[in-house]
Amino acid sequence: MPGIVKEEWRYIDENFETFVQELRSAVQKPSIAAQNVGMSEAAQYFRDLMESHGITARIMPTRGGFPCVYGEVKGKSDKTVLFYDHYDVQPPDPLDEWESEPFSGDIRDGKMYARGVSDNKGNACARIQAIGTLLKVRKELPLNVKFLIEGEEEIGSPHLAEFIEDNADLLRADFGVWESGYMNPDGRPGMYLGVKGMLYIELEAKGANKDMHSGSATHIPSAAWRLVWALASIKDANENILIPGFYDDVLPPTEREIQLLEESLGENGRGEPQDDKTEKLRAQENARALGLEEYLLGLYGTELRKRQLFSPTANICGIKTGYIGEGQKTVLPARAMAKMDFRLVPDQDPDDILAKLRKHLASRGFADIAVKVVSKDYPVKTPADLPVVDAARKAAEAVYGKPPVIAPTQGGSGPMYPFKKYLNLPMVAFGVGYWGSSNHGPNENIRLEDYRNGIKMVVQFLDELSRI
Repeated sequence: MPGIVKEEWRYIDENFETFVQELRSAVQKPSIAAQNVGMSEAAQYFRDLMESHGITARIMPTRGGFPCVYGEVKGKSDKTVLFYDHYDVQPPDPLDEWESEPFSGDIRDGKMYARGVSDNKGNACARIQAIGTLLKVRKELPLNVKFLIEGEEEIGSPHLAEFIEDNADLLRADFGVWESGYMNPDGRPGMYLGVKGMLYIELEAKGANKDMHSGSATHIPSAAWRLVWALASIKDANENILIPGFYDDVLPPTEREIQLLEESLGENGRGEPQDDKTEKLRAQENARALGLEEYLLGLYGTELRKRQLFSPTANICGIKTGYIGEGQKTVLPARAMAKMDFRLVPDQDPDDILAKLRKHLASRGFADIAVKVVSKDYPVKTPADLPVVDAARKAAEAVYGKPPVIAPTQGGSGPMYPFKKYLNLPMVAFGVGYWGSSNHGPNENIRLEDYRNGIKMVVQFLDELSRI
């Protein structure tokens, strides 16, 4: 296959067990940002790992948050690629659903199981090891490489934008690689060109100044009902978000984005379209595996994928009020709280959506509902026709022998916006996870063969970038 760098790939194969053990050491360090567990140890580990692979690295403070780990290597070209990853992980709960200890790095059936192995330590280690491979085999890189590994992604990256703004000259690059990427069930690697935005809030309703006997419901207002009524005003049963002006700034997909979407629905890894009946049956089968009869609104095929990628959401993450323990307690709750996330698409602005939400609640008689902002992210996407996207596509075809599935965006969110705002950096995402990696869930894992190919993908990608 043209463009294959066989010497580097041979080196990766010969040293793969060492690379796996380096990853295992990384995931054995808990680094839970939400609980301030193991953060300094993990940052030090990634600094040391970069140094061991020939990358000049240092730990850099943020304005009051967990530190970032920065690394760089000069290359032959004046072009620069920046890899963004994070060393923090989600809490491992619920612990009783794990089949092995969450931070053991247990290997079984060709997979490594650990919290953070897919999200995101597997990608961070693979990229560092790829650079180390090139330095060992060639003694130099085809272009400059920089690393930014932060410690707060799983808590909303509250200090990342400030860090990028403060260090814009240091971080300046021509191309960027985002932290995530996953293999599809059909064997094609997935690539993503953007992320959805996020407005994460808490809504709180108040009734009396203390919980009351439920017999008082004749004359004392219920905070629980107040919150439920407010929530019901936000979205209807047909999935329409009812906040006036909510959809005003939603950009429709481009022709190229629709083309990429349709290619992603092909079968057998060839990107060939399937008939309508097959698409519907596949969607129903996938839904039933989740205990559902069908997906929302009965969608399937192209329309389902369009909604997944290009539609914003209003989701209730959880509700807390009253008594939910065993047995009976007849109580009228004095407080009720709900957590919500709004996933936003270009060009929606989370501050604008927040203002519209407040106005909507007031207009519907719910001005008393307190709205607290937990986090915000802006939606971002990289144009599909940029050379960095083509370089990633060519690298994927060389490594995996199949064309990648390129998605203009993804369902999740992340702090990509500061890279655009302060660095004007086009980002493309690919990585070592797969469709069953169970990120944020019990038994998070990656397949070791995907990990091996992920290291090779980075090597090939750098060569493709050097030809731009």
